[in-house]
Amino acid sequence: MINRIRNIRKQKGMTLADLAEACDPPTTPQTVGRLETGMRNLSLKWMERIAAALGVEPEMLVRSERAAHPQVVARLGPSGPEGLEETRDAILATDLGGDGALVVMTVDYPHGEYRPGDLLWLRQLDPADAARAVNRDVLVPRKGGRFAFGRLIDRQGKLVGVLPPGHGEKQQVVENPAWIGVAEMLVRRL
Repeated sequence: MINRIRNIRKQKGMTLADLAEACDPPTTPQTVGRLETGMRNLSLKWMERIAAALGVEPEMLVRSERAAHPQVVARLGPSGPEGLEETRDAILATDLGGDGALVVMTVDYPHGEYRPGDLLWLRQLDPADAARAVNRDVLVPRKGGRFAFGRLIDRQGKLVGVLPPGHGEKQQVVENPAWIGVAEMLVRRL
């Protein structure tokens, strides 16, 4: 079995020290590193501790060595689908490059171009860098555990303006958000 502790930890934006401290009881970053690399046995007890610290189910930490990595086998060009000379590993959403942590929003009701069942992967961005996200779809946390979602249309000082995707909806203004999740990938089941 291959463990996915490092991938999940990085996806959540945690360092070895962060994860070690989040364990109950806390452990050392060296121990977490040994568990990640397989130099220390990942027992069921360790799986439960690490999974709880990461906020995931223990079975998420391992995958079978027999599970093949998804492959890119063709491309859709101007004259239709074409086979590749050589297949290559597909880049999974969790492997996409970027500085911010990935977050996911599920779509349960149609809004604009989004359909029920869609998964929208968003990369967290520091609000100071919001100019990079203007005219992109964003998820912005608001006070009280609520969110604003839509097209980022404005940023002035500590205020962020978001235009929801529905027709005739009014701009939402969020003051001093902790982060801005910029839409990076849409996953839609066919």
